[in-house]
Amino acid sequence: MLPIGDEDNAPQGFPVVNVLLIAINLAVFLYQLVSPDFTNGFSSVPAEITTGRDLVGQFPITLPDGSVALVDEARGPSPIWLTLLTSMFMHGGWTHIGGNMLFLFIFGDNVERALGHLRYLGFYLLCGLVASLAQVYSGPDSILPSLGASGAIAGVLAAYLVLFPRNRVRVLIGYFVTSVPAVLMIGLWAVIQFVNGFGATGVNAQSGGVAYMAHIGGFIAGLGLAFLLRPFVDRTVGPHDVGYARR
Repeated sequence: MLPIGDEDNAPQGFPVVNVLLIAINLAVFLYQLVSPDFTNGFSSVPAEITTGRDLVGQFPITLPDGSVALVDEARGPSPIWLTLLTSMFMHGGWTHIGGNMLFLFIFGDNVERALGHLRYLGFYLLCGLVASLAQVYSGPDSILPSLGASGAIAGVLAAYLVLFPRNRVRVLIGYFVTSVPAVLMIGLWAVIQFVNGFGATGVNAQSGGVAYMAHIGGFIAGLGLAFLLRPFVDRTVGPHDVGYARR
């Protein structure tokens, strides 16, 4: 179920922060393409965060199938915990960044208009930080790097769920386009993350290259923050959501 659009019934105004976040993510990804050491050094590595030590060199890991692979670690920022933030703007490939930016483009503008520019920026960064820490917590000794905006975007989805649950989201299912309530689309996405996240441990916690615990951490942070901020959202939301924003 791939979202391709939504009901734009939030307060009007240009979502400048959301557009800038997308632009920054794209710019950083283009820089990654010409600088592999940047990717290896500025991704978030749980073992670096828990020890405070920057790992540099090649390190062996045992994969779930019993084979051994080498992980390249380059020099990162100082202090190394800054990778919790830098990794939020990095991606592992065109499909990775394309999917993340599609979700951010569709859902982020409504949330920004409801929260306001500065609150939305703080909300996004805090959700991303919690997501990074959740991934570290799931495997504190792991030397597997993680990167991507999906943890912060999971928080945006949670806020959208709280503020605009009845909005219609256009989704692509196979070759067909249909419209479903946001609570169904985002709810199904969240269930998949929780099932996969709590069903995997260790190296498996990033099975298929997906850091599910980061998604879960970002989503939970987004839910909590959205409920706290809901009394302060712009009350001129669309007719579908007036009752929800004013509770």
